[in-house]
Amino acid sequence: MSFQAYLDNIEEKTGKTPRELIELAKARGYDKPGTNAGVIIDWLKEDFGLGRGHAMALVTVLKSGPKIDAKFVGSEGVHRDAADTLWLDGKATNPAGR
Repeated sequence: MSFQAYLDNIEEKTGKTPRELIELAKARGYDKPGTNAGVIIDWLKEDFGLGRGHAMALVTVLKSGPKIDAKFVGSEGVHRDAADTLWLDGKATNPAGR
């Protein structure tokens, strides 16, 4: 599954876009340096029913931003993304339709 597919699945599971969840995390102070990923994972599991893999995808975006390494972009393999910047504003509004 591509990184973008993880984010799209998070939206389907929670009804919230990745950007909305990131803003909620920031409001809780989870974007502060030194915040343990486990705290964020526990919150996402308890409040939104997300499993560890989906929660870690969101933790990664929260801590590193939406840009991904170019080595993960391309047309080969099931884990490849279409672009080097992840779309955080919801599947329905994604101009690339990815």
